[in-house]
Amino acid sequence: MSPGGEDVYDEGTCVTYSCSNDRVLSIEGCPENHHCDGLGTCIPNNNICTLTGPTVINVHGVLSAVEDRCTYTLMSDNDLFSDFKVLASYKDRRRADVSFVDSVTLKNTGVEVLLEQSGRVKVGGSVVELTSSFTNHDGVKLSKTQAGVIAKLQLNDSVEVTVFFDGNTAQLKTTSEFGYYPQSGLCGDDDKTSSSNQTESSSCQTLPPETSDLTVDCDAMKERCNILMKEPFSSCHADITPDPYITACKDTMCKYPDEDGLRCQFLEAYARACSLMNIELGEWRSNEQCSLPQIFCEESPCSENEFCGLVSPLDTPTCLCRAIFASSYRSSGALGDPTVCTGDSASITLVGCLLEEKGLDYSALHLNDATCKGVMDEESHMVTFSFDNDNCGTEVAEDDGQVVYKNTIKTQASPSSDVITRHSQLKMDVSCVHIEPEIRTMGFRIKDSSVSQEVTSEVASSFTVTMNAYTDAERTQAVDSNTQVLLDQKIWVELTSDGLDADLVAMVINSCWATGQEESNSSPKYDLIQDGCANNADPTVQVEGNGEGTSSYFSFSLFEFKDSSGELYLHCKLHLCVKDNNNTCVPDCSGGGARKRRSALSKYGRSTRRAESPAFISMAWTK
Repeated sequence: MSPGGEDVYDEGTCVTYSCSNDRVLSIEGCPENHHCDGLGTCIPNNNICTLTGPTVINVHGVLSAVEDRCTYTLMSDNDLFSDFKVLASYKDRRRADVSFVDSVTLKNTGVEVLLEQSGRVKVGGSVVELTSSFTNHDGVKLSKTQAGVIAKLQLNDSVEVTVFFDGNTAQLKTTSEFGYYPQSGLCGDDDKTSSSNQTESSSCQTLPPETSDLTVDCDAMKERCNILMKEPFSSCHADITPDPYITACKDTMCKYPDEDGLRCQFLEAYARACSLMNIELGEWRSNEQCSLPQIFCEESPCSENEFCGLVSPLDTPTCLCRAIFASSYRSSGALGDPTVCTGDSASITLVGCLLEEKGLDYSALHLNDATCKGVMDEESHMVTFSFDNDNCGTEVAEDDGQVVYKNTIKTQASPSSDVITRHSQLKMDVSCVHIEPEIRTMGFRIKDSSVSQEVTSEVASSFTVTMNAYTDAERTQAVDSNTQVLLDQKIWVELTSDGLDADLVAMVINSCWATGQEESNSSPKYDLIQDGCANNADPTVQVEGNGEGTSSYFSFSLFEFKDSSGELYLHCKLHLCVKDNNNTCVPDCSGGGARKRRSALSKYGRSTRRAESPAFISMAWTK
């Protein structure tokens, strides 16, 4: 380097060497609290590594993606005499082709601490109970808050490692009196997810491909991720660049469904990284419709083949099946493994999370004998039903010289009614030959989208009554033959008339009932409206506007008749009522009102000097 010549820059150390005209050498490196990333860039000494979704953002702010199911080394001590390591295991969730961080393990001098989903922590393989105060477990300090689990380990006299895990995001921070602490592993290396960081490469699984999720709105998700560029997050940009967090957010949410709080997960990960740098962003969650971070499924931790997800519409946390584990069952429509027969006994094991997906409570299932129920394994959440030839209502038969022991797994009868049910049912025959289950979760479709009936009235000449069904209270979303209405879904039925003078005459729904066959007087029968009022025995029935004008409507939750053919027929009888100063056409449903309403109709009969036959209209539904 000659006096007054060009500066020399070393990318490996981020040092600039300058020589003045009077031969004075000056050396300038990274500013205070920064270090060189080895690629010519000075970055802050935050020593923070973030794992969220299928991505890793290392201490240099470099993003890498995990594209398999494997366990990786996040960091390890460079000291050859230390066996300290932090590992992360990745597994699939709702999609088979996307892997999420599922657990974090700390290893140090024979001690192994496992941080799992649901806030469960194991030390040496045993579950430990934690509080918000730190407790020492074989040299590792552990605590648990509403937001997640924290583990602290003093690596040596000058270095402390802190690990946070909430079941979805893991963050590691290394605190050193020297500022920056170099480390190896995914959190320190820039060579992405290299095979050298795979701890058990022989057990790693390649993620199978899946078809794209057409429900994902990529543009909307990208806009959501770009929130990290705005206030209050921008106040942290000087210390932690948001770019890798935004990229991780976009890459994930453009291929994975917007479920399980994912739209807030990347915002939360960045906010916590800022918090680890003592930068508080203030209240941002309410503006972005994000709830406070919390541990889900804590009371009932999920098994190895499950993950803790949020089920719509109330975002209820529950254990759901991992996609790869459940794929073989779903492809065949099975709920579990084939029947196992041993001598004169048999057993069948059902998958707990598959039952959960079907809305089936395993505790409500039983064999022919209602006292014989399934037993759930606390670790695997598999439910096993067992029986032999002389218990649990087993049927014994001989078929081609073979003795067959047969039983049936079924849903416990509803205590509210012997006629209808609003919950999914199961009926599965169990024998040495597995018979696929009959799951009665299918919805109904309307046969005719609109039913009209022309009625001849001696008072109002002729008029037309029309019956329509809707899926919303405003009655704007009409049910047609292509609309599937599920069991226990609320529907609205509107009855309107055309050709009546609303100032003189009101239409009154006298009664409505459902049958399982086309004939209105067939059996079984279930009443929805009686004497103009909702059936008190069914709290889902509500009647609106009855007798007030020439139209009215009612709502109820859809049901089916037990042991029916899958048909549902809805019938209604209507009367006309003349409006005058002394006559109310609105049924009194306050308790003694049935007598008042009948009196009103009788008066209407006297005014015309005839008792007209009521109008009758029906609507049909089928599976």
